[in-house]
Amino acid sequence: MFLIDFFRHQQTCTHKHVAIDQQYSYCPDCGELIENEWFITRCACCGIKQKAIIKNGEIIPVDNFCRNCGGHEYIVEKLEKINFIDINYAVLVKTVVHEEPPMEDVTQCWEEKSTNIPKLLQLFR
Repeated sequence: MFLIDFFRHQQTCTHKHVAIDQQYSYCPDCGELIENEWFITRCACCGIKQKAIIKNGEIIPVDNFCRNCGGHEYIVEKLEKINFIDINYAVLVKTVVHEEPPMEDVTQCWEEKSTNIPKLLQLFR
């Protein structure tokens, strides 16, 4: 009984319900802020895209060699935004953000100090 309870509480969230179309989003299951990062792999020799997978926490190509030139070396490239052409080659990495995400659009307003005290408007009936 106690052993089952111990393993039940040790599970980590996989964040499978996080929206993949936004760069930052909150996980509805655990409430953590998640950053979505897209990566593709390219052949180091000829530069064509190769389909990527995550194996043991490392991003690697599906095939062990390039189908175009036969090379075994590859480059992992991070994409700023995903598009429909790269979606078949890309892999999504969801990471937990422990600090605030960078703010792109910030709106600030302030009130200047004045000696005039605002008065209420009169109500006309």
